[in-house]
Amino acid sequence: MRQFFGMSQRGNLSEAVRNLDSPQFIMLLSNNTQFEEHVKTLEKLYPGVPSIGCIGMSYDTRMVENGVGVVAFSEGVSAVANVLEQVSSMPIKYIERLEKDVRKIDASKHNTVCIDFCAGNDACVLTTFYTVLRQHGIQLMGGTGDGGKISANGKIYEDAVAYALIRNHNGRVKTYKENIYRPYGNYRFIASNTDRANYILGSLNGKPAKQVYQSILHVSDQQILTQTFKNPFGKINGDDTCIISIKEVNGNALACFRQVNDSDVLVLLELADYRAVVRNTLQKICRDFPRRSAVFSVNCLFRYKLFSENQYMKPYLQEMGALGSHAGFVGYGEHYNNQFVNQSMTCVVFE
Repeated sequence: MRQFFGMSQRGNLSEAVRNLDSPQFIMLLSNNTQFEEHVKTLEKLYPGVPSIGCIGMSYDTRMVENGVGVVAFSEGVSAVANVLEQVSSMPIKYIERLEKDVRKIDASKHNTVCIDFCAGNDACVLTTFYTVLRQHGIQLMGGTGDGGKISANGKIYEDAVAYALIRNHNGRVKTYKENIYRPYGNYRFIASNTDRANYILGSLNGKPAKQVYQSILHVSDQQILTQTFKNPFGKINGDDTCIISIKEVNGNALACFRQVNDSDVLVLLELADYRAVVRNTLQKICRDFPRRSAVFSVNCLFRYKLFSENQYMKPYLQEMGALGSHAGFVGYGEHYNNQFVNQSMTCVVFE
């Protein structure tokens, strides 16, 4: 297969797709003011080509912070794009669409991946996807866009998730997740007094969550929101740890970017040597896939901010670009199979 990335820092879609011929699948990554216009124009330029889109920054070896980026697959892939609606209340209502699409594309666990762009309620969305995808062993990666809007096949939706099933006819596909954090101390907490709907973490081991966080790290209320770059929470999920970012202080509680439930087991994390972690990820991908045709990734907004503040974002994209054709977007939450995580990178590699 072949991956195309086109961009315009000015938001000129015609400029971004100037060299795009015969795509078999398209992803649109636009800005908040031009998203609707870009969705309509893209459909006119490539009528009937399966597509999904969202609002967000994009990249290859360069960042597109407020323009438009277009990622497209061609030559040896087949794809189908669709949408699940009412994600805040009942995405399962539309699950038959996904079931039909899996059959339509003759999906296989070895050569098919699901990529999704979500407008919210990520954990419920991923559980819904997983009811179908796990039966076929199909992997998933994706993330949350900005503005509460997504697009699928030239139409704009709110309260929805756009997805695409992509089948690689020339080899395997595999998803990866990168975690640049490690456990901090031997802290282990049981969450309580949570508000699932508003992602509120009320207490840790029976004490106010804000007080516990501050007493360990010695930070003020104002410092908590930047300290989470270095010390987020982690939720124990079997042998894995899902990162939980702090969004804001809510009285004596902490509002997070992903749902925390009563009795969840949490740990405190600290930033590891992220340059070494990235090198290890690249080495693993190269071992698994000596021949790569494309890599598509989602990087968390917090990772983008952290890397940018440490003058690492440009070198990072250059390192990822050494894999071959690499492109992606900056999300507000990352999806990895059935996991909704924060402050992470997820990607899919095509052989």
